[in-house]
Amino acid sequence: MLAAAWWAGIRNVAALARAADVRRDTVYADLRSRGIDAADRQARIAPVQDIPLDYQPIARGEGAFQESLTGEEIRAVMRRVFGAGCQVTSAVELGAGMYNSTYRVQVAGAEPVILRVAPEPGRQFRSERELMRNELASVPWLTPIAALMPRVIAADWSHTVIGRDYMVQSLLAGVPAPERLSEYPRRIWGGYFAQLGEITAAVHAVRGPHFGPVAGPGHATWSQAVLASLEDIAADVDSVGLDAADLRKVAAVAAEHRAVLDEVTEPRLLTGDLWTVNVMLSDTAPAPMISGVLDFDRTWFGEVSADWTVRMATAKDDERRGFWDGYGRLDRTSPGAVLRSRIYEARHVGALRLERFRLGHHDAVTRSYQEMAAVVSALT
Repeated sequence: MLAAAWWAGIRNVAALARAADVRRDTVYADLRSRGIDAADRQARIAPVQDIPLDYQPIARGEGAFQESLTGEEIRAVMRRVFGAGCQVTSAVELGAGMYNSTYRVQVAGAEPVILRVAPEPGRQFRSERELMRNELASVPWLTPIAALMPRVIAADWSHTVIGRDYMVQSLLAGVPAPERLSEYPRRIWGGYFAQLGEITAAVHAVRGPHFGPVAGPGHATWSQAVLASLEDIAADVDSVGLDAADLRKVAAVAAEHRAVLDEVTEPRLLTGDLWTVNVMLSDTAPAPMISGVLDFDRTWFGEVSADWTVRMATAKDDERRGFWDGYGRLDRTSPGAVLRSRIYEARHVGALRLERFRLGHHDAVTRSYQEMAAVVSALT
C-alpha cells in the first residue's frame, strides 16, 4: 500500500506513516525494499496499466438482495483509497455476511484488505438505514476491544465512485468461528463462550450519551428508543406486504409500560449483532481462542439485556452457559426485567422476520408469526 501511494504521487513520508499507522522508519524500509528512493520526490508517477484481475464474485439469482460489484468498480474503489497507481490483482467475494457485500482484495505489493459495500440506499429498510455509517461512528466507543477489531483504512459516503457506501478494513487473522469451532470437541466449547462473555462485558461497560443507535437518532429515554425501533421495524414489515399487526400490539404494550422501560436510566453500549458468525478463531490454538471480532454495524445504546448477544446466550441450555462465566451476573428474573425481556424478544423476532424475507426464506417468515404469537401471549 505504501508503494502504491508513493507511485500515485504521495511523496510525504510523514503523511504515509500516519495513514498506515506505522513509524517513518518502517515507511523508508518498505519503500527501499521495492526499489524506491524516498529522497527522490520528483520521480515520475507510475502509469496505470491494468493487469489481469482474478475476480471471483458470488453467483446469485435474479432479484437477490445483495448485488456484486463489477471488477472495474472494485478497481475504481481501490484507486480511490490507495492511489491511481495501485494494481488490484484479485478480489474474492465472501459469502458469510447477509447484508453488506464483502470482498477480500489483494493489491499488488500490499497486504490483502477487506472491502465492504453497503446496499444501494433505495434497497435499505428504514430500520437498517446507513448501518455502515453507524459502524464507523461506533469505532471510538469500541476502544476496549480495539485489539480484536479490524482497522478502518478508509470509508467513503460520497457515492462519487460507486453509488453505495463502502469501507476498507484490515484483514483479521484467523478462521471464521463457524468453520473452526466444530473442529474442537464440544466439551471444551464452554471456554470459547466464556471469552465471548468477557468481550461482551467489556462492550457493555461503556456508557453512552443517549439511547438508540450510536450514530443517532438519539433519544432521551429508553422507552422512546424502544418504541421508535419497534415502529421502524413494523413500518418495514408493512412496506414488503407482510402483516405487522403483532408488532404493533407489542408496541402498544411497550407504550403502556413506559415506566418499566424507563427504569433503565443509563445507556450502555450494545454490540447489536455479536455472536459466533462475527467471530474469528486462531487457526493454531489447541483450544478455541478468539482472535478477532467484526461487523459492529448494529450497535446502539440501551439496556444490556436487549442486546442480541444476550438473547443468543440464553437461547439454549448447552455449552453457551459458559458465556456467563465470562460475562458475570445479569438481572433476568425481576418482574421489570422479565417484561422488558419479552419486549426485546419481540423486537428480535420482528427484525428476523425482515431478514428472512430479504433472504427469501418464506417458511421462516411464516414461523416468525408463530414465534411472535407466543411472545404476545406472554405480554398480554
